[in-house]
Amino acid sequence: MKENYDFSNSVKNPYTAKLKKQITIRVDSDTIEYFKNQASETGITYQNLMNLYLRDCVENKRKPAFKWN
Repeated sequence: MKENYDFSNSVKNPYTAKLKKQITIRVDSDTIEYFKNQASETGITYQNLMNLYLRDCVENKRKPAFKWN
């Protein structure tokens, strides 16, 4: 290992803006089951599928439709 490293020509990581943040949320069990079933069909983890769906909502400015009883 070197004693000193030269970082004068280094560039900032372009992917740092896209890092995911871990959160805790409460999700209905049937919603989780839906995404787990989709995950088994697609080979993508259910967490990533949920993130992709939410990302699609953001990009397309979708708003939830509520029906209050």
